[in-house]
Amino acid sequence: MYVTIADFIREWNWEASLTQKVLEGLTDDSLNQKVYPEGRTLGRIVWHFTTNIPEYLAHFGLKMDEIKYAEKVPTSAKEIVETFKQISSSAAKAIEEQWTDETLKEVQIAFGRKETNAQILMGLIKHIIHHRGQATVLMRQAGIKPYGVYGPPKEDWIHLGVEHPPL
Repeated sequence: MYVTIADFIREWNWEASLTQKVLEGLTDDSLNQKVYPEGRTLGRIVWHFTTNIPEYLAHFGLKMDEIKYAEKVPTSAKEIVETFKQISSSAAKAIEEQWTDETLKEVQIAFGRKETNAQILMGLIKHIIHHRGQATVLMRQAGIKPYGVYGPPKEDWIHLGVEHPPL
């Protein structure tokens, strides 16, 4: 759990950089990859977790600099990559400027339960990680080798001297 804003910012920046690398692997065509015929597209999923950041933080009392972004899912992977970069940076700045280490201990109602602001911030990171995982699976289905977030993708195991990844 985060005890200081600096603790959170360190993890936020690390996870944002990993997410950025995943998003940089997207192609315009891959944005149309669907989970299933009636399901969300890859573009919709990554746009959701990108544009949800300021909405989530606003819900818990933080204000971010306004960032112009499309209301509907862009057809350009580059636009999504750039927007995520801007929003994640702006979110870190807002948290550093508006909350303190003491603020992390304050309790709010989050999705029907009492949580500290530290737990609320952890929830934001987990939300992005959850959807980032979905994105990597859809990238695979779209024929894209995803960035190895917490370990190498299967294609890179050979560089580690492993012919077949462990099960």
